[in-house]
Amino acid sequence: MPRSSDSTRARILAAANSLFYAEGIRAVSVDAVADKAGLTKKTLYYHFRSKDDLVAAYLAARDQPNLLLFKRWFDEANGALPDKVAAIFTRLARSARHPKWRGCGFLRTTAELANLPGHPAIQIGAAHKKKFETWLRQTFTAEGIASSAQLARQMLLLLDGSFAVVLLHRDPSYMETAGEAAHALVAAALPKRTAARRR
Repeated sequence: MPRSSDSTRARILAAANSLFYAEGIRAVSVDAVADKAGLTKKTLYYHFRSKDDLVAAYLAARDQPNLLLFKRWFDEANGALPDKVAAIFTRLARSARHPKWRGCGFLRTTAELANLPGHPAIQIGAAHKKKFETWLRQTFTAEGIASSAQLARQMLLLLDGSFAVVLLHRDPSYMETAGEAAHALVAAALPKRTAARRR
């Protein structure tokens, strides 16, 4: 694909990301995305066959950046494994205090498409959450945690539960409380010898 075509596609995705995340996918028309990108609707449809195709691409474009952000927050955190996991929640709570924060784009899109279980965007959202869970499971396994799969699933439930409750109450302290629960669960799951050595 020519560089100009790549640039045009990137402009469309940037516009879609801004509008879909801020207002929701059903509230935003293709015309609105084209207008924000400074393009005609015909040009948009040249790059994306339909709005469904654009919505799926919007989520796909958020996948790796979001996962890399979680990993960076984990890596930058001081302390042992429980502290590093809790730091993800602490940093998310900080993000949730920003006036433009609208929660998890994957969960919000899935909620809007709940009556369309076969929609490609739902598959992309499910795959994204599974990647996060898999990364945690592998991290926990490397630390010698026998119940790594169960623990990773518990972390995902705490994370997505806190996304929902914070969006409902507009109170990021719920996310911090979820982080405290995550810290306790990870600390309890560490092998006793490892936990003692890292105190």
